[in-house]
Amino acid sequence: MKICYITNLYPPHVLGGAEIVVKKIATQMAKKHTVIIITTSPDNNPHTIKQDSIIIYQLNTTKLYPVYKQTEASGVKKPLWHLFDLWNNDTYNKIRQILIDEDIDIVHINNFKGLSLSCFKAGSDLNIPIVFESHDFSLICPRANLIRGNNTLCKKRNFCCNSYVNIQRKLLDNHVDLLISPSNFMINKFKENNFFRNTSSVKIPLAIECNTNKTRKSYDTIDITYIGTLGKHKGVQTLIEAFKSIENRDIKLHIIGKGYDEEEFRKLAESDERIVFHGFVDNSKIQHFYELSNVIIIPSICYDNSPLVIYESFSNYTPVIGSNIGGIPELIKDGVNGYLFEPGNIYDLKEKLEKIINNRELLVDLENNAGKSLPVDSMKVMIDSLINEYDKLLI
Repeated sequence: MKICYITNLYPPHVLGGAEIVVKKIATQMAKKHTVIIITTSPDNNPHTIKQDSIIIYQLNTTKLYPVYKQTEASGVKKPLWHLFDLWNNDTYNKIRQILIDEDIDIVHINNFKGLSLSCFKAGSDLNIPIVFESHDFSLICPRANLIRGNNTLCKKRNFCCNSYVNIQRKLLDNHVDLLISPSNFMINKFKENNFFRNTSSVKIPLAIECNTNKTRKSYDTIDITYIGTLGKHKGVQTLIEAFKSIENRDIKLHIIGKGYDEEEFRKLAESDERIVFHGFVDNSKIQHFYELSNVIIIPSICYDNSPLVIYESFSNYTPVIGSNIGGIPELIKDGVNGYLFEPGNIYDLKEKLEKIINNRELLVDLENNAGKSLPVDSMKVMIDSLINEYDKLLI
């Protein structure tokens, strides 16, 4: 089978968990199948490179700014980028030609911003089955997270956003044969917004290489960790406030990541020496923090899909306290492998933290259950599920 994975970013260029997931899938698939990657170029110049047995096509798309630097855009550049990114005829032609030259059997599209919706039609016009694996809400929200500028959930789109979504719906119409998501929440959210109503959909949880032995933890200091984007929509301010309100010297909060609101969070935390900012930590070094941590916090106020951080935490026998929103409750069983709390509620999060901090026996139980939350062969389960879906489309 010849499989093409389309993704706007591919490691080492990473903005979130989606790129890491795509690489894991591609690497596993390449053991038995021919795999090519189509992605954007980090310097806006086209490149074709070989990484192990995988051929990677890096395309130049828009000259406005590279995808992985889109957060640096300001003024008129950002709306222009969104407008040009709806449809890029040059990208359409390039992808179509690659699919022909490589004689592709299946196109599996992930995050596509920077390549435009033309990547769907490029495969569909060649009668190649199109799989879309959704990692964010970019089809139904220009911000991709359903959060307003004031960091509240968007319940109703304004005229501009609604027009943008309607155009995307029309451009995407009938170009997807299968929708995949690691959460039912996201599948349902798309269908609520009149996307993929007549398209087959399937939930396939993410995979992680699981540790077979329990990670040894220390309890002299309870280490609490946040790993992710430092943005208000991720609820980091709620976590800092909740942590600061706990009067216990034997606890420490590790904050890992970078983002728009990092400086504001640092100022909020500067009076508390128990809070440590580590900045961006390369994925190859992040394992240390999972092993160190007694609990991982996912305090999002936005609709997270199925955070990879939760899977990685469980694989290291680390319980998770997460917001009861989006796809998070599909992974966290309240009181079993972690706790759920009301998004943005400082006092609710404080109460859940104190439960763990003050009860080591409970913490050990949560750790043991976290380690049992994922199948040991979760990578095989995910890959087998994907191949099964590909085979059905090729019949």
